[in-house]
Order: sequence, then structure tokens, then C-alpha cells
Amino acid sequence: MWTLPAVDESLRRATEAGEVPGLVVAAATDDGLVYEAAFGKREVGKPAAMTTDSVFWIASMTKAITCTAAMQLVERGKLKLDDPIETLLPQLAGRQVLEVDPSSGDARLRPAKRAITLRQLMTHTSGFAYNMWNAKLLAHMERNDIPGVASCAEKALAIPLSSDPGERWEYGIGIDFVGKAVEAASGKRLDTYLADHIFAPLKMSDTTFRLGESQRARLVSMHARDADSALTPIAFEIPQEPEFHMGGGGLYGTARDYIAFIRMFLNGGTLHGTQILRPETVSLMAQNHIGDLSVTRLPSAMAGLSNDVELFPEQEKKWGLSFLINTKTTAQGRSAGSLAWAGLANTYFWIDPSRKIGGVILTQLLPFADPTVLQLFGEFESGAYRELDRQK
Repeated sequence: MWTLPAVDESLRRATEAGEVPGLVVAAATDDGLVYEAAFGKREVGKPAAMTTDSVFWIASMTKAITCTAAMQLVERGKLKLDDPIETLLPQLAGRQVLEVDPSSGDARLRPAKRAITLRQLMTHTSGFAYNMWNAKLLAHMERNDIPGVASCAEKALAIPLSSDPGERWEYGIGIDFVGKAVEAASGKRLDTYLADHIFAPLKMSDTTFRLGESQRARLVSMHARDADSALTPIAFEIPQEPEFHMGGGGLYGTARDYIAFIRMFLNGGTLHGTQILRPETVSLMAQNHIGDLSVTRLPSAMAGLSNDVELFPEQEKKWGLSFLINTKTTAQGRSAGSLAWAGLANTYFWIDPSRKIGGVILTQLLPFADPTVLQLFGEFESGAYRELDRQK
């Protein structure tokens, strides 16, 4: 195992100073886990120390797992990337586009220009958005009493498109429908499919939609940062008896479990002697699938849930199946063409296929894109690359 004293000192200082709640970090190469550490408390003001097996809501880090399941079914011919997905998911047939008149503010719905595909759902080019980053959609949902997707209520999926399929990148609920496509194509509920085909073979024993007694005993509390940046524990839990399993953000898990998932990608789709994906599928998922479109800034419409989001604003970003792809080497050392994403409660990961390294940082803090957590993530990542260079 690596020792990263500068990283340890930075993360310890931040938690002891109350700048962030407790956190867990882990890094791995294709050969195995190389660094793992926990700092702070599971809940601010309580005695339970953070441990490396602490359980977090990983939110949108769920998306890459759900898309991995879908790509397994693509390999088996059960799903097609570019066929209209409405043939499998009739609830997507005739989905309309929300338009708002810029002068009057009047909203109307019109038919979409084309059908939605699985590839578009995976790449956030289907036209679906999230209300927390789309004020027009937020207003529509409030007018029509549509709950947010974290309610795991079917009504939450009854939202219009915010643009025509294939015409722009906008982060949204598309991968919740990918989860439904996995269910329809496999004949299994999403929780069962993921457990059988991903979690069990990768030995991800703590990753789940439904918290068991063991996971609940190690669960990290959610925290909110107030106007003075003070941290306050808040009540939060994804519904444990959901109307649908949220393939776009419903999973709980640990850093070590997610590192196993990362290592599978670093090893071309295989881990623990089991092939999860074919090497050519891993390569395909890591390619740009949005063409000339680019990942754009996410302006916050719900300040309590997210800050404005723009990762690596100095460079153009693309999207794979389903990862953010940086197109240039980052200041932290991440290679061009690396894969990454995050979860709403300030959880982040990266996968660098070129240098065969990846990592994860987990905390439970709202709003998303917290500047302090992002800074710590950058320091952790930089430290990992410095040690990787030293090891070479």
C-alpha cells in the first residue's frame, strides 16, 4: 500500500477544522488497491469515527453501474444502442418537448422531432433534464405537482423533454430509463440484475438499493452547508420501498466496493477471474459518443441541492457510455481520455485507462460541487499521480 502523507495531512486537517464532514478516499491501479484512508466522523458532533467500510449514498455514481448492466445486454443482443427505445419502453413513445416563450414566459408542449435511443439516454442527449439544473423544468414540475426523481415515484419520470433527442447535451434522468430498459430486456428487477451480474462477481458486498442491518450500522449521515459554511446533519434517505429502482442515482455503497468496479474497467472488463464486460465494450464505453456536442455548465436552479457545476472549465469535455471524458491532461495529472463522474452528495471518482489508475472520494454533503471537497479531491488525485510517478 502507498503512503501519501501530504494527502493524509490535508484531509485530516480539513475534517478536524470542520471544513468538511468525514470522508473516505481510495485509489487503485490495475494490480490492486494502493491507498485507502478515512478521516473525521460519520456525523458531525457524534463520536462514531469514519471508517474505510463506511456506507455512503453514491447517487449518480450509480449511473456507470447501470450502464454497465445495459452494455452487458447489448453484448448479448438483448438491447440495441440506436434502435428507438420506445419499442421496449412504451412510456417513452410520444414524449413531448417543453418550450417556454422567452418574452411572455408561457409554457407549451410540442411533439419531439424524433424517437429516443438507448445511446442518447446513456449520454444525456435524449432531451431529459434534471429540475435542479433547469429552471424551466423546475417550474413545470411545480405547476404539475411532479415530484423529484429521488422520490423514486413513477410520477417523477412523467416529465417532458427539455430539447429534442440528439440535439444537445443536458444532464438528466435518462439513465433511470436505462435501468428500466435493463429490467425489460433481462426480465429481472434492476436490484436483482445488478446483484447477480455485477455486485456478486466483483465482490461488491455493500453496494445496494436497500440498506441491510450491517450497512445501516455503518451509514454516514447527510450534511448540509449553511450560508456561513457551517455543517449540519440533516435527515435523508432514498426510499427503501421504491416504486422504481433509481438506476440514475439510487445506490448506497463503500469506497472499496466502488474501487472494485473501477479496477474492472482498468483491467479491460475482467476482475477476480470473471469477465463483466468484453474488452471491446470497455473501449467503446470510453469513447466520445456525443460527436460535436460538448458537456456544458450546469446552472443551479435549486441552491440547496447544487452549486453551479463546471468541472475543468479550461477545456472541452465529452461524454461516453456513461462517463465524463476530459480531452486534455488535467492539472492533477489525469490523462486525456480519462473517465469520471460524481454523486450529488459530493462523491467523485476517476478512471485513467492510459496510466491504469483510478480513485474515489466519498463524503455526504449538500449542495453538490462543494468547492472545499473539490479542492480536496484535486489534492488527493495529484498526490496519487505523484506517487505513481515515483513508483515508476
